Amino acid sequence: MKKFLIIMIMFSLSLSAQTHRFIYEYHFKTDSTTDEKRKVSMVLDVNPDDVKFYNYDFVVTDSINKTKGENNVVWDDTPALTRKKNSTINTNYIMVQNMFIVETNDKINWNLKDDTKMIGGYKLQKATAKYGGRNWTAWFTKDISLNEGPYKFKGLPGMIFEIYDDKDNFKFSLVKSYKLPKTYETLEILEKFGGQNPVKIPESKLRKMMLDNYNDPLHTFKEHYKNNTNPDARFMVMGIEVKRPEQLKELSEMMQKNIKKNNNPIELDKAIHYN
Repeated sequence: MKKFLIIMIMFSLSLSAQTHRFIYEYHFKTDSTTDEKRKVSMVLDVNPDDVKFYNYDFVVTDSINKTKGENNVVWDDTPALTRKKNSTINTNYIMVQNMFIVETNDKINWNLKDDTKMIGGYKLQKATAKYGGRNWTAWFTKDISLNEGPYKFKGLPGMIFEIYDDKDNFKFSLVKSYKLPKTYETLEILEKFGGQNPVKIPESKLRKMMLDNYNDPLHTFKEHYKNNTNPDARFMVMGIEVKRPEQLKELSEMMQKNIKKNNNPIELDKAIHYN
């Protein structure tokens, strides 16, 4: 059995302006038909008034920007969301050429089990739930009186250490925790990513945008390419230099194939069926 390294700092859950940061190792498949998984580190920041979940690379980039006076930005397709403390309403940050936010109400009905196990000196209890079209198993501890966990998984009588689905597509494992002396500011890396003010849209509009993006994945690129007047300008798509308009059809088909191949969202019941 894999040995889990849990570095926990015992803390008082006071209402001071602190961030209690939990780092999860996130294993996931973007293509459900293969055994290949990606692995990234995710951050769960539990603040006095809210909770934030995002990629640890954002923290690394933010640190570099602050220490070197730079203005780098980084984004990927891993989840990024915020919510008020003790709320089931999540604000999801989603990039579809531009930044958008979608609010979702994600109440999860848990079934507590009698099964227990030990990890890192903590006694964990088992719980199961059906959520997002998948069956989930969670292991939580009552020793940490926070009803939080990674992504949208919360509402158990304790902190979630581990959660995974029964198809072995997704797994979150807590590997580290520490306390920051004040609330960690994420404005530049999340709420106003790259200086953008995200536009709030309903889920129905997001789905339409994603379908439109699939049907014409190079729409924005084509506009820049068509209106270019600089003969020395170079245009790159997926690492390929575009030298003639005829390439665009082939590149669009490549991008569509990639979108369909990597269509395995954590909430399976929200998967878009691309034709």
